[in-house]
Amino acid sequence: MKASLSAENRRKMILSVVLAVICIIYVLPVLAVIINSFKINTYVKTDTFAMPAGEMWAGFSNYIKGMTFGNYPFWKSVVYSVIITVLSTTLILLFTSMAAWYIARVNSIFCKVIYFLCVFSMVVPFQMVMFTLSKTADTLHLNTPWTIPVVYLGFGAGLAIFMFVGFVKSIPLAIEEAASIDGCGPLRTFFLVVMPMLKPTLISVGILEIMWVWNDYLLPVLVLDINKYRTIPIHIQYLQGSYGTVDLGAMMALIFLAIIPVVVFYLTCQKHIIKGVASGAVKG
Repeated sequence: MKASLSAENRRKMILSVVLAVICIIYVLPVLAVIINSFKINTYVKTDTFAMPAGEMWAGFSNYIKGMTFGNYPFWKSVVYSVIITVLSTTLILLFTSMAAWYIARVNSIFCKVIYFLCVFSMVVPFQMVMFTLSKTADTLHLNTPWTIPVVYLGFGAGLAIFMFVGFVKSIPLAIEEAASIDGCGPLRTFFLVVMPMLKPTLISVGILEIMWVWNDYLLPVLVLDINKYRTIPIHIQYLQGSYGTVDLGAMMALIFLAIIPVVVFYLTCQKHIIKGVASGAVKG
């Protein structure tokens, strides 16, 4: 008995060490960004992993330079990123949850086909459709921060519907039948009965979509008019001087500012991601 406990403890210790090493590997790039955001540009290239001390120390000048560089203000990029992220996430949560409820409750060939098409869309590489998408977005005038959320809705629907359908199937149908007997129509049943029970999956899907849209670079740069509208990733990409030179210190500073909201948001809500994925993708 003692030998088995000792072996189990050794396995747990080895697993803990392995996971700690993996955690350090994932955290190192973030630490490198933070360290280099306080260095003078020259030392970012030559002493990448050295601590910013002495003549390397740039203070907060990189942050100031990054936010004031060029003729496009950084605050506009922040505003456009917030608008796109909020609108896109709202559309995805609202429409995909309603579609998933219909798909889960209506047992027809049409619904099954739509469901499998949504699931299949998750494995289609974005590069296969990006040029056609760019042309379609221009034709349909979906190239502004207020209309690009429609494009994000199309790309985010696959994962969201997959998770919502799994959770809806775990909800007892008798609850919705009781609401119908009490006089609730389909809309009232969904918004007053089903949606409150979808809260764990709504939160987890919302977190995942927010992280995706906030950090996305390729879709906005293909669809938006970057002379008028720039999200934070696009603004960082255009942090260049003459002859294509890049101030890496200022770029690291803006990258750090961009990841702070997402990291804080994720750490605050990570328990909801695990709960939502477990309840939505496993059941049903």
